[in-house]
Amino acid sequence: MSKKSAVSPTSRLCVALPLLLVICALSAQDRPKSTEPQQAKKTRIDLLHADEAQADKQARPDVQVLVGSVQLRHAGMLMFCDTAYLFEKTNSVEAFGNVRMEQGDTLFIYGDRLYYNGMSQLAELREHVRMINRNSVLTTDSLNYDRVLDLGYYFEGGTLTDEENVLTSIWGEYSPTTKLATFNHEVRLVNPRFTLTSDTLKYSTESKIATILGPSDIVSDENHIYSERGLYNTQTEQAELLDRSVLTNQGKRLTGDSLFYDRKQGFGEAFRHVVMNDTVNRNMLTGDYCFYNELTGHAVATDRAVAVDYSQGDSLFVHGDTLRLLTYHMNTDSVYRELRIYHHVRAYRSDVQAVCDSLVYNSKDSCMTMYRDPIIWYGAQQLLGEEVKVYTNDSTITWAHIINQALVVEQKDTVHYNQVSGKEMKAFFEEGEMRQVDVNGNVLVVFYPIDEKDSTFIGLNHAEGGFLRMLLKERRMDKGAFIGKAGGTLYPMSQIPPDQYRLSTFAWFPEIRPRNKGDIFEWRGKPQGQELRKSDRKPQSSPREMHIKRANKK
Repeated sequence: MSKKSAVSPTSRLCVALPLLLVICALSAQDRPKSTEPQQAKKTRIDLLHADEAQADKQARPDVQVLVGSVQLRHAGMLMFCDTAYLFEKTNSVEAFGNVRMEQGDTLFIYGDRLYYNGMSQLAELREHVRMINRNSVLTTDSLNYDRVLDLGYYFEGGTLTDEENVLTSIWGEYSPTTKLATFNHEVRLVNPRFTLTSDTLKYSTESKIATILGPSDIVSDENHIYSERGLYNTQTEQAELLDRSVLTNQGKRLTGDSLFYDRKQGFGEAFRHVVMNDTVNRNMLTGDYCFYNELTGHAVATDRAVAVDYSQGDSLFVHGDTLRLLTYHMNTDSVYRELRIYHHVRAYRSDVQAVCDSLVYNSKDSCMTMYRDPIIWYGAQQLLGEEVKVYTNDSTITWAHIINQALVVEQKDTVHYNQVSGKEMKAFFEEGEMRQVDVNGNVLVVFYPIDEKDSTFIGLNHAEGGFLRMLLKERRMDKGAFIGKAGGTLYPMSQIPPDQYRLSTFAWFPEIRPRNKGDIFEWRGKPQGQELRKSDRKPQSSPREMHIKRANKK
């Protein structure tokens, strides 16, 4: 067909006459008879303009061929194209070339081809399709738009773009009214600060909130989030995650039944069955609540909180009412951490157990300090005092310091106990085994020497002095010797006075000792009246330390 300017007057008349008849017929339909259903007026597609129109009543009586600047209207929706077939009987249209659909001033849809059914109000657009809704643009090669449901969906790959994010998937749908989109299969949300990949995702172009409905990963330069259900606000970068979601940052993994995470503020909270695992330092915090700030290195765990050190072959479990981790000089070469546990502290490892009111571990000097009635059990031995310091190297104990009212008790049987007391004690370890104990200040000893031939008790050695050095073998007291002035008495087993079996400070607390890692949650303290009263006495130096001090003064 030619344009109007290129045809003769006779041809122009032949073309114009059918067009005039069509327009008159359409105008007549605008004035329905009283017996015509009102639904017909609502669903008819109206022709507003076309440069040319043809109708072959013999070959295709229900089809109008429209050419050039075609404009159609249906139920508030305007349609534009270069060429169209208008089917009167089915109330549908096929449009080609520069297809455009407009609804108000907020929704615009573009494509190369369109099939529109006026009865179902379903538009099928193909090739180079774009749906524009304010600042949101959906691009694809195959889009179906259901006007009744106000829902556009694609099934051969598409991209949704707004001010914040670019989302791609194999299948997706978008509602211009609700501003909600759903994506399935190979979903990818790209943001300048992170990338989210998923199998199933919902997204609001209004709130910028992504709803995670399947296995999903959110990755940035600083951290990684894995979740199978939850919400992620791509503007505020706040996440509310469920179903054992995992937050990973610099070797630390925070897992819980539910997580809250604020990427901008750098903190996360986890609730119920929480595990914060430090794979670099090989330790973790567990509990029913945990807070962690990745910017400050500050962490808190409560509600059945446990600190676990698994750097050695055997894991150490420490429980307290509250666990707090502090990091100093973060992101510097001088960084160190301090773990504080309080109150009702109980610890268990297969070879050592402990209880106290509170505990502090400082990575700067690798020292763990136990406060207020600390007790340590090591095999058959029980050690206690006012304060205990344990020093480690690569998580292996090197030595321990019991300060003030120090007492070590070793059970031989239900009646006989080796006992040593003093102002302070220092226990030295080799390869995790206690080999030597130095006792300083007002040392008192009750010791049962063993006959090596038949392993029976020789008698009871009751001694006292200023400084005692004991050697251990196979976790038992083997030998001991006083340095400096000392005195004592060896009683045969049949002649031990009743008051010599126990030191005045003797105490034995087997009922308090943690039996296994599950028993650390059951607090059992010393019986009332048997707590140690703080003495405020500073420990005296050992003879060796005094000799070194005198040498340094010279």
